[in-house]
Amino acid sequence: MIPRLLLGLVATTFMTTFTSVALADASGSRPNIVFVLADDMGWNQPGFNHPEEASITPHMDQLAAEGMRLNEFYTHSVCAPTRSAFLTGRYAFRTWSDWRTEDFGKPSYLAKLGLKLAHTKSGEPTRRIHALDTEERTIAEALDDAGYFTALLGKWHLGEWLPEHLPMGQGFDYQYGHYAWGIDYYTKTIVHNAPARYAVYDWHRNQQPIHEEGYATDLIADETVRLIESRQGSDEPFFMYVAFNAVHGPLNPPPGFQGDANDPYAVRDAMLESLDQAVGRIEQAIDKNGFKENTLFIFANDNGPVLEEMSKPFRGTKNTTFEGGVRQPCVIRWPGHVAPGTTKDGLVFIADFFPTFITLAGGKHQQERPIDGLDMTPTFFADEESPRSEIIYDVAGSVRLPTIRRGDFKLMGEMLFNVKEDPAEQTDVALKHPRLVAELRERLDVVGKERPPLGDKPLLMDPPLPYVYGASEQENVPQWLIEKVEAVRATQPKEWAPGETPWPKAPQGAEASKMDGLRDEIVK
Repeated sequence: MIPRLLLGLVATTFMTTFTSVALADASGSRPNIVFVLADDMGWNQPGFNHPEEASITPHMDQLAAEGMRLNEFYTHSVCAPTRSAFLTGRYAFRTWSDWRTEDFGKPSYLAKLGLKLAHTKSGEPTRRIHALDTEERTIAEALDDAGYFTALLGKWHLGEWLPEHLPMGQGFDYQYGHYAWGIDYYTKTIVHNAPARYAVYDWHRNQQPIHEEGYATDLIADETVRLIESRQGSDEPFFMYVAFNAVHGPLNPPPGFQGDANDPYAVRDAMLESLDQAVGRIEQAIDKNGFKENTLFIFANDNGPVLEEMSKPFRGTKNTTFEGGVRQPCVIRWPGHVAPGTTKDGLVFIADFFPTFITLAGGKHQQERPIDGLDMTPTFFADEESPRSEIIYDVAGSVRLPTIRRGDFKLMGEMLFNVKEDPAEQTDVALKHPRLVAELRERLDVVGKERPPLGDKPLLMDPPLPYVYGASEQENVPQWLIEKVEAVRATQPKEWAPGETPWPKAPQGAEASKMDGLRDEIVK
């Protein structure tokens, strides 16, 4: 029998050798990269984060068993900010992406910026055009320059009108899915085009409207599987950013749903099961087509859920910077580089994938605008500690409370939490640490002043209520599309009580986004 001490030495030597070899093989190795992003999923929804209970996510659980889970992976607290940080490696406030495109058609949001609702020359209220700045360097552009085929499948949410603001204007070779915030899974329409109160069609391939029947989750998975299959025989590595709209509202149960359609928990569970099956199909396509060994497959989530029960043991929901809004499930699988069934502590922010992917691709890190992302290649693939000690979630002038994490502590507005000792954020310790509070406030103030000017946003969406998103897609709108949209609009309310809108008002304060299970946001 081998002595226990010797076994320990052998195991340590093996892991050291494994991680050093994995790192040496990782940098510049040009793997395929498939980054799957869920939408509005809670921390405890995937089974791998609640092993003591029955799971409805077997494919996500299998992925976790084959890869490495990040225990302290963070994002911004709503969709568009997270997506901009992922694509640019920069905090959302630097690109004004902490303000979503649709916010520029909502009076309560505009008021926070000192702006008024815009009107066309004919006097119709309309939306000011807001999107990710085309001068930003995206990860798609960086990987395209490194010789990758790049594709966006699913939700974009960083501009829905001008061609230069759409995915193929921001570095993607291929586009499929929707541009705006949250489509109906069956009709493929956005419920409103604030300030217009009626539906707009939003389903496209390579930035042309397409007519497809089916459930959006299934269709995104179908397209991803087809695209993976099409890459067989190509020497060109691929980057696929697969951004599901699931499990974001509206609450549309998948085909074959047998539960109570009025039970938001039952519907959300069914939507999650559908997403899980889609993730499984993508993983299977990678493996079946011979890409498993040379594909970095990442599954993550963009922000917290709309129900706090799905954030537990953490506090908060999406649109808040409590842990429940910003701490997300994340799994990394890459055979030979990531030990299966492992976990990793240490802060990781969504922007860190930007330099990490460039390192793996052997691309160029040099660019005009500095990034906030940190290269996690040694952290992920050589078992080194995370180099990150700070995350800035929001600053003054954002929709949400200025919030910073440094080490074990998080300052959120006037509140200070020791996240390490109190991950549920139940005890405000600001009075016990006045010097730290002052330091973090000063840091937020200094960094917040780095926000560039917004400008007066002179470009307007015209017509204010298009049939389909995409300015160039207004030419020769097909009859089938007009009929689909008119059928949806015919079911929508024609009158509203004074002050009421089909969209929520701008959130105010730390607890502004307690959810009711049926709408994405409500004001407390």
